[in-house]
Amino acid sequence: MRIALGCDHRGLELKRAIMALLDELKYDYHDFGAFSTDSVDYPDIAKQVAEAVAAGDFDQGILICSSGIGMSIAANKVKGIRAALCCGTFGADMARRHNDANVLCLGQNTLDINTALDIVRVYLTTSFEGGRHLRRLEKIRGLEAV
Repeated sequence: MRIALGCDHRGLELKRAIMALLDELKYDYHDFGAFSTDSVDYPDIAKQVAEAVAAGDFDQGILICSSGIGMSIAANKVKGIRAALCCGTFGADMARRHNDANVLCLGQNTLDINTALDIVRVYLTTSFEGGRHLRRLEKIRGLEAV
């Protein structure tokens, strides 16, 4: 699995912890930035990660900002992206099983590191169930055509 990873200046600490986890779990990833705590605009990072996932260059994306809200709003503007802001493992599980989310969004200031890493583990190891959820996913795709 290839993962596109990005954060703004307010998500750098959590992104680094996630990178260590991905290294430990032997996941392949590409870091789209930010690379320091110098101020950057989160929509720019979200766009890069979301477009890379939508193009099929990466299987999943992970985006981090202070709350995770801005990243999720921005990423969801890219056609084909189903970004989910997750605050716990239940949400991460449901985002994958029922919604086939392809970008995980996290808030560095809303989660402790261990909880965030647990969310990442669950998100990356959970598969889409299909079935009745596929019909709903097709309806979501239909909204993009409007």
